[in-house]
Formats: sequence, C-alpha cells, structure tokens
Amino acid sequence: MPGYEVKVQRVAVAGGENLEIRSLLDRLQYADPDGAAALAGISPASWPLFGQIWPSSQILAGLMQDWQLGTQRFLEIGCGLALASLVVHRRGGDITASDCHPLAETFLRDNLRRNSLPPMKYSTGNWRRPNPALGRFDVLIGSDLLYEPDHPEQLAEFIERHAVNCADVLIIDPNRGHRTAFTRCMRQTGFELADTKLVSRFADGTAYRGHVLRYRRALAID
Repeated sequence: MPGYEVKVQRVAVAGGENLEIRSLLDRLQYADPDGAAALAGISPASWPLFGQIWPSSQILAGLMQDWQLGTQRFLEIGCGLALASLVVHRRGGDITASDCHPLAETFLRDNLRRNSLPPMKYSTGNWRRPNPALGRFDVLIGSDLLYEPDHPEQLAEFIERHAVNCADVLIIDPNRGHRTAFTRCMRQTGFELADTKLVSRFADGTAYRGHVLRYRRALAID
C-alpha cells in the first residue's frame, strides 16, 4: 500500500473528450515516508492539494482545448494532476508539466496510460529553487496558483526564469485575492495584463467565478 487512498473519475473538458483521472480520495490523505515532500517545502496540510480536481484546472483545460498550439513550447506550472497538460498533449502540442510535489509525476504517468496517451515531458518545478535544465517556454499556463501571500513574487520570479522574451502567460485565478500583487511583480519584468472576469457553469450545473489573467510580453527587456 502506498499509504494514501485514491479514486478514479471521469473529468469533463469543455469542447473536448472527457479524461479519466486517478486522483487522491480526498484532502485528508497524507504519506511522506521518506520526507521528500517536507524537503520540497510541502507541509502535511498542503500535501494532498496536488491530487485534487480543482475547478480552475478544469477551466484551464477547457481553454487549452481551443488554444492555437502551432510550434510553441508550453509549460504548465504547478500542474497537480495536469489536466491542461493532458489536453495540450492529446492535441499534439509541445507541453512540459511541472510541479514540486514528489508524486505529481507518478500520477501523471498513470493518467497518461488511462487515457491511452504516449509519454509526456515532466520536470520538477519548485518556484523557490532554480532548475536551469527546465529551459524556457513560449506559453506558460497555470491554475489556482496564488493562494499564499508570498506566491505572487515567487511565481513571477519563476516565470521570468523560464519565459522567452516574447511570451504569453495564462493564469486562472478563482478570486484568491493576490492578483494585484502578482500583476505588479509581472509588470516589473515587462508583462502587461489582460484581465477577463469569468462566470461559467460546469456540466453538472456547478457555478464558477474567477479571472482569466493573460499576461503578454511582446518585446525583449533591456
């Protein structure tokens, strides 16, 4: 036994086929026998968060169903169960999923198999620790990332390390309250914001309210 319980569910993707996703059973799960999560700075309270299906991740996955992929390199930041990455990958896009949780890659590999998808690129993405091997990307995406006061600065610095000069950043935020601080940090590195309020409804009738934060940097920084 891995020390935690799981479940398998069908997750709707707006405009595309459903995904079969193996997730943690609930937010009460916790298992860190070798201390890998603690070493990555993940507390017991936040340990199970990566393994949940979050509404914002479903919104992001739906947006990726219609996004023009072309030859752009995509990075999903704090991917968790990587719904958006799975959608981009299923459409043939060049996507790398990243997270700091030690089990994120394990769940990703299993969910690729469950959906009959080929292997996909994954790399550790800890906002507080450099990872030069991760490289730089044209489009950086994420969902529900700004839930702690120190996240705006950490996330903006991570993006600056891994975004090309002319880059797009798409963040789905469920009104967490740190958007203003994050936008201020992003503008310091040349990104301008287009903020779209989002009022949506899932297939089961559940309402969703939040923001689609699209940051664009068109020119190189001196």
